[in-house]
Amino acid sequence: MVADGAIGSWGAAMYEPYSDNPSTSGFFVVSEQDLKDYIPRYLNDGWQVNVHCIGDRANGEVLDIFEASLKARDVRALRPRIEHAQILRPQDIGRMARLGLIASVQPKQATSDMVYADARLGERVKSSYAYQSLLRAGGRITLGSDMPVESGNPLVTFHAAVTRVDAKGDSPQGPGGWYPEEKLTRMQTLRGLTLDAAYASFSEHEVGTVEVGKRADFVVLDRDIMAIDGQDILDTKVLATVVDGVVQFGSF
Repeated sequence: MVADGAIGSWGAAMYEPYSDNPSTSGFFVVSEQDLKDYIPRYLNDGWQVNVHCIGDRANGEVLDIFEASLKARDVRALRPRIEHAQILRPQDIGRMARLGLIASVQPKQATSDMVYADARLGERVKSSYAYQSLLRAGGRITLGSDMPVESGNPLVTFHAAVTRVDAKGDSPQGPGGWYPEEKLTRMQTLRGLTLDAAYASFSEHEVGTVEVGKRADFVVLDRDIMAIDGQDILDTKVLATVVDGVVQFGSF
């Protein structure tokens, strides 16, 4: 389900008006009543419910609905997800973790939006794109690309997650990264793109790690992205792609 619009168009649903456009606080794409009606109905039928939420109001109100709907339920069996979880009130970071919701986030959005997010959000930006804060609170995340809005190349996602700078190595706060305390470690990023992504799609027993009993899905790279300089990640080349044990691209 899609709760609200995007920050770039001032469409993400916010509790307070945008700092650079006080005439609007965004909007819901579907009515709040529909969200209240359909989310518990889908959960009752055993569906994994994934809701696109970008603004703090969209996230907060959808969390309210999940909190009421998940009582006495096994959240691990349902694995509901908040897609994007971009702008959160500080208290909702901990609440998302406590409820067991999966924050499905796209690190490249942070390095794309950073050129205007401070002006658009003001102080609210400090709890936005808060990937490390979600993990510190005990939450579970999964990483994605937001293709086709962003590049589908997972190395672009990896670079954005661990550096929080653009392709030129810069950010509004300099080469150290935009709100660098929210950078993910390389191991957190690798896990977020593999095992955590598999868990978020109920496929962790089939894919997500290379081990006996799972499908042999992996890539061979021309350098070690766990050790090289962060900017060199973007220059990394794929030597081979293996899907279910069969080489589909290149060789090694």
